[in-house]
Amino acid sequence: MADKKQFVVIGLGRFGGSVCKELIKLGNEVLAMDMDEQKVNDYARYATHAVVGDSTDESTLRSLGVRNFENVVVAIGDNIQASILTTLLLKEMGVNNVCVKARNYYHHKVLEKIGADKVVHPETDMGKRIAQQMSDENVIDYIELSEEYSIVELIATAKLEGKTLIKLNVRARFGVTILAIKKGDNIDISPSPDYQIGKGDLLIVIGHNEDIKRFEDQVM
Repeated sequence: MADKKQFVVIGLGRFGGSVCKELIKLGNEVLAMDMDEQKVNDYARYATHAVVGDSTDESTLRSLGVRNFENVVVAIGDNIQASILTTLLLKEMGVNNVCVKARNYYHHKVLEKIGADKVVHPETDMGKRIAQQMSDENVIDYIELSEEYSIVELIATAKLEGKTLIKLNVRARFGVTILAIKKGDNIDISPSPDYQIGKGDLLIVIGHNEDIKRFEDQVM
């Protein structure tokens, strides 16, 4: 089992609250922080510690020992100024890994310039995943790795029933790789070349977006 990690989650809106719950579920310790006392009370039963505090106040961050945490998630919602100032303070204090929720492109660029280690756009990322799933009935899930590359879960149609990976030869023909195949509750990581695909299997495919599309159009 991986070592338990310690996190600070600043901002307990929908995104921050979800991150807090999931980190705890994964066995980590979480200090949850928000200026809204009601939100802090709501998440007190999930977090290891939950406090009311202003993350733009350096003395507050220091008194909570935030600089002793290696991982901080800044999930402040609409207040871009507070998000930027909090990130700046955290990096000046020497926090190694600061992940920040960005509201828009310009917010993202500023966060990068002041040293944020990871910038995320949860609404945009989720929107892309939902759009992919709704526009293509074969797509079960979608993770964008970059503008050109993705990991996609495709559901095998009847056309693939009984065919083996070696016969499909997808890497040579399309330049994509089948990372794993999921059948029911079982998942086969790096399936063997003689694996026979069944209708309804989930193929977890990685590659260039255009190559994945060609594979889907010609084989699925």
